Amino acid sequence: MAKERIILGIDPGTMVMGYSLILQNGNQLSLLRMGVLRLNKYPNHALKLKKIFERVLEIIEEYHPDELAIEAPFFGKNVQSMLKLGRAQGVAMAAALYRDIPIFEYTPRKIKQSITGNGAASKEQVAMMLQKIVQFDHLPDFLDATDAMAAAVCHYFQRSLNIIGDDNNDRTVKIPKAKKTNNSWNSFIENNPDKIIKP
Repeated sequence: MAKERIILGIDPGTMVMGYSLILQNGNQLSLLRMGVLRLNKYPNHALKLKKIFERVLEIIEEYHPDELAIEAPFFGKNVQSMLKLGRAQGVAMAAALYRDIPIFEYTPRKIKQSITGNGAASKEQVAMMLQKIVQFDHLPDFLDATDAMAAAVCHYFQRSLNIIGDDNNDRTVKIPKAKKTNNSWNSFIENNPDKIIKP
């Protein structure tokens, strides 16, 4: 486990998107920033998705996080709401992928269980426990921000326990960092000699 890393946590939403950045230094966690992106002022869903992508990219450019921990959409009865939430999550993930940041996805129940020991804990219970773990003074007006922090802290705990990617029942997903190559065409030729037609 790296001695120091920055974890970006995101709680995706179509009305409010929460985000939080925590710094892990050894076994110590500290809060760098948390906040929300308010999306209800934008007139249509496509514009909301654009704003999510732009804001996540801005945060990445400013803080250069090592990893993204994001809350997975929960299964609900309203199919349209689930679809919109899934799109919001996908756009946030796309911004991270655009900058080659590894993504880790956790279910809401997994996050709550990791922070409070209770998978059915309330937002308020999660927020109060986070105050003790990360030690910050004031709770934000929107608990979407602490939900985002919870995703980041959950990821820290999973990494510390070295069980990332093993918990298939909780749909924990790892999207690894892409390997960069100096010359993708040369790499393609090297890996696919049978596809090259020689004169």
